[in-house]
Amino acid sequence: MTQKKVLTIAGTDVSGGAGYAADVKTFEDHDLYGFCALTTIVSMDPNTWSHRVHHVPLEVLDEQLETALSLSPNTVKTGMLPNEDVISRASEAIKKSDAEFFIFDPVMVCKGDDTVLNPGVVDSMQKELLPISTIVTPNLVEAGNLAGMKTPKTVEEVKEAAKKIYEYGPKYVVIKGGTDLQVDEALDIFYDGESFYGLYADKLEKAYNHGAGCTFAAAVASNFTNGLEPLEAVKAAKAFVASAIKHGSQMNEHVGVVRHNAYNKVGTVDVQVKPL
Repeated sequence: MTQKKVLTIAGTDVSGGAGYAADVKTFEDHDLYGFCALTTIVSMDPNTWSHRVHHVPLEVLDEQLETALSLSPNTVKTGMLPNEDVISRASEAIKKSDAEFFIFDPVMVCKGDDTVLNPGVVDSMQKELLPISTIVTPNLVEAGNLAGMKTPKTVEEVKEAAKKIYEYGPKYVVIKGGTDLQVDEALDIFYDGESFYGLYADKLEKAYNHGAGCTFAAAVASNFTNGLEPLEAVKAAKAFVASAIKHGSQMNEHVGVVRHNAYNKVGTVDVQVKPL
């Protein structure tokens, strides 16, 4: 097999927009071989779209990880890790692997919810996953939790959160501000321990963004695996997911999903990088 391999340790999404489905679609679109160890099975109430999260038994996760590590992934990415035990299993697996990169997407809440699935996961993530991360990709809510502060709302608050998160040990931090920061463009902020960079794209009037966070982190993982330098890897990932959002579609009355192959099939989106 000539393709490089990426393992995602993540949950399902029956709608196909997020979770391991988003990861594997994204890996494939970057000419990588993706595979998965499942942590949760997630369904949605058809009437309200509220999420129903079911944990995979630990012994089943252990068996999956045993198999996955035998396939020698070049990169490991994590998604939904629902409790401290699963975080510990993931941390152990990453340390045992020969993977060159670990992309940590600190999924704490389901789409449309600001309540952390399990408050104990924050402490475990800080202790067990941040110190071994190549890069961590939180949104604003996740960044606030990891940094031990309120959810950042301004560029200066995001920079403060990035510094606090960096102190736990990841090599790089990128905080997804998206359209929620108090600026005119969709802004994400990258920090390498010394310098801050803003990644800017146009805000979209109508955004189909279900799965955007998973897709972004999977694109970051893909770009690291394919040899891009860190800031360039994040820039390319932002362009990839911005195109996926722009060309997404309405799935039903509750959710609109990103189009994972839009960047290569439909068109790119311009992303500007500026020092902050």
